[in-house]
Amino acid sequence: MILNFLYVGLGGALGAVSRLGINEIFERISFTSFPLSTLLINVLGCFFIGLYLGINIPVKDSFYYFFIIGFLGSFTTMSAFTHQTILMFNSNLISAVSYIMLTIFLSIFATYFGTLITR
Repeated sequence: MILNFLYVGLGGALGAVSRLGINEIFERISFTSFPLSTLLINVLGCFFIGLYLGINIPVKDSFYYFFIIGFLGSFTTMSAFTHQTILMFNSNLISAVSYIMLTIFLSIFATYFGTLITR
């Protein structure tokens, strides 16, 4: 059990650092205030979860705790999504609604596609 906490902690640290790195890159190259990095991160996270679900019957092994719970748990977060959505609601309602719809649709599609390509 203690090992599972270590796996989650290590995966979580790497997921958080990866998320920060992608955000930093997008801040430097982005030409818009639309939160493309958060959208990309959430879609990628859903795709990887889909791959895992397609390959494995979810077994709570060391990889599960490290990658699914730890890495992807800190890599993809609803808090960033909701925070950015509220900021957009205050300035551009159409962008906010578009962001919500894109995030939901692309995240579900990415999870499905991840499971589909593993069959």
